[in-house]
Amino acid sequence: MAPFLYIPSILTTIMFFLLFSFFVGMVSAQLSSTFYATSCPNALSTIKSAVDSAVSSEPRMGASLLRLHFHDCFVNGCDASVLLDDTSTLTGEKTAGPNNNSLRGFDVVDTIKSQLENICPCVVSCADILAVAARDSVVALGGTNWTVQLGRRDSTTASLSAANSNIPASTSNLSGLLSAFSNKGFTANELVALSGSHTIGQARCTVFRTRIYNETNIDSSFATSLKSNCPSTGGDNGLAPLDVTSPTSFDNAYFKNLISNKGLLHSDQELFNGGSTDSQVNAYSSNSASFLTDFANAMVKMGNLSPLTGTSGQIRKNCRKTN
Repeated sequence: MAPFLYIPSILTTIMFFLLFSFFVGMVSAQLSSTFYATSCPNALSTIKSAVDSAVSSEPRMGASLLRLHFHDCFVNGCDASVLLDDTSTLTGEKTAGPNNNSLRGFDVVDTIKSQLENICPCVVSCADILAVAARDSVVALGGTNWTVQLGRRDSTTASLSAANSNIPASTSNLSGLLSAFSNKGFTANELVALSGSHTIGQARCTVFRTRIYNETNIDSSFATSLKSNCPSTGGDNGLAPLDVTSPTSFDNAYFKNLISNKGLLHSDQELFNGGSTDSQVNAYSSNSASFLTDFANAMVKMGNLSPLTGTSGQIRKNCRKTN
């Protein structure tokens, strides 16, 4: 009889091991490029179509969608916290200094989410929408492609304070930029590569006024050309392209502009101002392929910042609010 006494304990051990393995797998679930292959096979094509349409209507939207992903990932990971509206019980990140009256593209994300909810309800996360839309925006403007890892879930919280402290400001100096990116695990070269996203998009007068009126490491004719749309007082919302050469093409002109002292933001020109990143700016200015490769790799790395996976977080039905 004795051997049979061990059978329940063996079965219990096996069941415990299987359950333990299952839950560990759920907690430590990894992102995958094929995450929606069976659960929502048309997810990526749906996002791409919407992004292509939005960028075709307004090329600036490509930069806005790319920026949303960046401002999401730098605040407690890529969890779509940036999309949450304020409520009576939750303070979102939209009014943080780097975001207030500045972030755009929320309506495009809403459109994408609505389309996805129609074809596969409660399957595709808002965080993944941001990651894919960022890639598709770069491609739509002639930039490089990369494989987006998927399977992020959405946060149920946001952090105004982290948004204010983690996202580098346009007034940052080189040491501040290096520190902000290092805190997220990025090297100096990856900082320069990711800054190349400023080869598209526009900035408001309020963030570059001080540079064009007070700084000396700026091309004088370039500064003069900006003043007509950015007076010394007032006109805060006047716009100027971050890349004066080819503002709607994702290329390496941004780096060439820095070498000519035509960086629009103080933080841009800091990358080429006699400091440790000068050599990398030079390298990208003369080798577009190298920049595009490094940019794509850095974007994949950024998309991997502390994602919620497995049973963490939720799949929001509406990207602006928790379920």
